[in-house]
Amino acid sequence: MTPAEAVAELLQTPVAGVVAVAADVFEVDLADGDLVVAKRHHRLGQAAAEVGGLAWLAEAAVPAPGVRAADETWVVMDQVEPGHPSVDAAVGLGRDLARLHAAGADAFGDGPTADAWIGQAPMANVPGRDWPGWYAEHRLLPYLRAAVDAGSLRDPGPVEAVCERIGELAGPPEAPARLHGDLWSGNVLWAADGRAWLIDPAAHGGHRETDLAMLALFGCPHLDTVIAAYEEVSPLAPGWRARVPLHQLFPLLVHTVLFGAGYARQTVSAARAALSG
Repeated sequence: MTPAEAVAELLQTPVAGVVAVAADVFEVDLADGDLVVAKRHHRLGQAAAEVGGLAWLAEAAVPAPGVRAADETWVVMDQVEPGHPSVDAAVGLGRDLARLHAAGADAFGDGPTADAWIGQAPMANVPGRDWPGWYAEHRLLPYLRAAVDAGSLRDPGPVEAVCERIGELAGPPEAPARLHGDLWSGNVLWAADGRAWLIDPAAHGGHRETDLAMLALFGCPHLDTVIAAYEEVSPLAPGWRARVPLHQLFPLLVHTVLFGAGYARQTVSAARAALSG
């Protein structure tokens, strides 16, 4: 089914035009003058996970696109007019993330759907009460095994050592936070309305430092401003900067699984940095 056909069927509205804006993402002009975004998923459960994740974010009153309609393949969302990063938007993003995290979750691994996705990698939302053990068992080790089995990572020792010492590396205990879960800078949409909107979540209950560490992983405009605004609302625990590599291990392992050995060296370096504190 083409994007035009899918949107017309789901919204029961004629389509006037379609423009591809990214892989499997399309801006769709409706005949009534409205504009929506249609996203095509290729794996069973991905569409439901995105719909549930966006709703979970919206429950915390953070900017996230509203879903108009969805089926097993397509998600049709409100269009957000793109803009440019600004200091004011960065302040708003920091405050929004603090509010999102404070909305909480019933447990680490709790989420809007049990079967979730981070990019094109499956991610199981398995509830747990102890963050260090849960993070090692359900976030680090599954992707470490997959990377090793694929031959993408040949030195698992440092990551295994992190998992063995996770209790002492994790910092002070915290309650489960409501996470975006895949908060690299590409999933922050700096919009024309002056706000930073969150898209493509891998939503689950986790440690709030994970979202912030992922935001730093590939660079984010005005990141220092984002963090400062976050801490005005919800101060981070002492030593959080030293724990950034620990929280970056999860997305780095996912990238090693999805994109190959090019990320292996960065993964091992992050593990060693986490061990050294």
